Amino acid sequence: MVDPLDAYSQVVSSVAAALQPSVLSVLVRSRRGSGAGSAVAFTEDGLLLTSAHVVEGVRGGGVVAADGDEAPFDVLGADRLSELAVLRTRSHLAPPADLGDADHLRVGQLVVAVGNPLGFAGSVTAGVVSALGRSLPVRTAHGAHSIDDVIQTDAALNPGNSGGALADSTATVVGVNTAVAGIGLGLAVPVNATTRRILSELISTGRVRRAWLGVGGVTMAIPPALGERLGRRTGLHVAEVVPGSPAAAAGIFLGDMVIASGSTPVTTAQDLQRLMLGTAVGRQFPVTVYRRGALVDVVATLAELVP
Repeated sequence: MVDPLDAYSQVVSSVAAALQPSVLSVLVRSRRGSGAGSAVAFTEDGLLLTSAHVVEGVRGGGVVAADGDEAPFDVLGADRLSELAVLRTRSHLAPPADLGDADHLRVGQLVVAVGNPLGFAGSVTAGVVSALGRSLPVRTAHGAHSIDDVIQTDAALNPGNSGGALADSTATVVGVNTAVAGIGLGLAVPVNATTRRILSELISTGRVRRAWLGVGGVTMAIPPALGERLGRRTGLHVAEVVPGSPAAAAGIFLGDMVIASGSTPVTTAQDLQRLMLGTAVGRQFPVTVYRRGALVDVVATLAELVP
């Protein structure tokens, strides 16, 4: 019989051996001085995935591979609303890691973080998925925004881990470590289909275009009779309508309950944000709200969200 601790150690050590060569140190220079972070190679031709804040305002810098080889990098694109950035460095500097799908993660699942905390290259920590679906708030010129479906883990993360890999037991990268929320609490942006769309846009155009509606809200219970009719219990209670926004122009008001956009149900702010990604700016966007006992359909003309 295999000792559970030995089995655990074998998993962590195998993930570390597979991923350490693919995780690089990022050394940057900016107006604020010098800094450091981590990045994950994900193509053979030198594309690296990191956190947007690692390279924000960067004037120059380089990356250091696990074997000590160094090379400069260029920022292909950074998107602070997803906290992701793509760098280009020399081809074949590091072997690419496999990108997975965080949508299949489960609470309690083993995860391993690989990065360069406090300048200690190639550091490995392990823990579990503590929670899924967390939100990481971001402020924009148009009000509050949040990075949705963020992974919470108790794998130890420290300054310099940002941009590093969060991997499952098969050494597949399921998240990009992005923040330390407190003692014993780390956050990572998930790698999933949405991430892949963002990476594709950053590689091709250097930026991510998002449409903007201009509402903020919280998930709340809808009246029981309406819930039975719709087959669900919650909607998005509108707690904020940004003045001058597409939502304001369309006639969405504080206190409305957003129920759907077309045939797509809406129960959270993240549901709306997902619809905004890849949606054509300027197109008509139908919204169904529950107001004073009745369902009301409004149509907003979407504007572009400017970070």
